[in-house]
Amino acid sequence: MSSLHVIPPALERLIRSFSQLPGIGSKTATRLALNILRRPPAEAREMAAALAELHSAIRLCSRCMTFSEKDPCLICSDPRRDGSLVCVVEQPADLMAIEKTDSYRGHYHVLHGVLSPIDGIGPDEIKVRELVSRIKTGAIDEVLIATSSTVPGEATASYLIDRLQQLPVKLSRLACGIPMGMDIKYADQYTLARAIESRSKLG
Repeated sequence: MSSLHVIPPALERLIRSFSQLPGIGSKTATRLALNILRRPPAEAREMAAALAELHSAIRLCSRCMTFSEKDPCLICSDPRRDGSLVCVVEQPADLMAIEKTDSYRGHYHVLHGVLSPIDGIGPDEIKVRELVSRIKTGAIDEVLIATSSTVPGEATASYLIDRLQQLPVKLSRLACGIPMGMDIKYADQYTLARAIESRSKLG
């Protein structure tokens, strides 16, 4: 008998849904689905409700472009944060990684991607225009470019430097601690903390 007929259709649909997530293969998807099936029905319903609520409850912060239930987000609206320093990251996951270091007290700007011409991703496909608009308000003194040290991350950093150095703002880049080729979200908190503290000025 084919293994396809052994798996109940409802379970197969869940496995297929998990398999669509990045980094999740069929074996991991199967393990996750079976784990959920073994849990009490109430937990499964709670998880389903959280998924259903996700898109209706979360929006982009109009200032920093991160995911938030409030606009502005909790970081942008925190008077204890330094609004004159803005850290530019690729994704909300990078923001979360930096926040775990407890070494950064400025604001953020989330690009939601990196430049990748081969994939058709140019400056208009990421949140560069919004960053430039924020800088032009005159409230920002320094922009810390914290894209990953991957080829797309470095290309994005170079583009931002070229674009922003014409504006009245200091530019800095994450320094030592982030190895070449590492995606920033996978760096440990101590490595990220050191990189923030040792950031280098750009021009």
